Amino acid sequence: MRKIRVYVDTSVFGGTQDEEFAEPSRRFFERVDQGEYLVLLSATTYGELERAPEGVSRVLRRLSRQEFEEVPVDAEVRALADAYLEAGIVGRASADDALHVAAATVSGADVILSWNFRHIVNYDRIRKFNAVNLMRGYRTLDVRSPLEMGYGDEAKDV
Repeated sequence: MRKIRVYVDTSVFGGTQDEEFAEPSRRFFERVDQGEYLVLLSATTYGELERAPEGVSRVLRRLSRQEFEEVPVDAEVRALADAYLEAGIVGRASADDALHVAAATVSGADVILSWNFRHIVNYDRIRKFNAVNLMRGYRTLDVRSPLEMGYGDEAKDV
């Protein structure tokens, strides 16, 4: 069975250390350990995690090489991120958020996972990101929070 390709931004790693977001963030990474998801990571995520507290960066170090794939932040990703900025979806101060979405799109992620409700997991912005994606020949991207990814078929009476 094909693993679901999930681009994970830095907020999900940080969520494991935050009281409000810890349970669904940890549940997501448990399902990664069970082989259900393949985590996609970009240089943008790596850079942000290098500056993160030890507890946050430790989550990345615990992933085995089979549980993640590195996605490049190349000219194609930068051009798409620039298109998001030019469209006014996010401002220049949020250029890294545009890079996350562009890297997820170009890498063919099934979903981008984030706790960033202001710039990424935001209905209006998702629609705008996807409009730019379609205009540039990419497929639309599903955007979710870990809360929406952490539950499987635990309830057999569904």
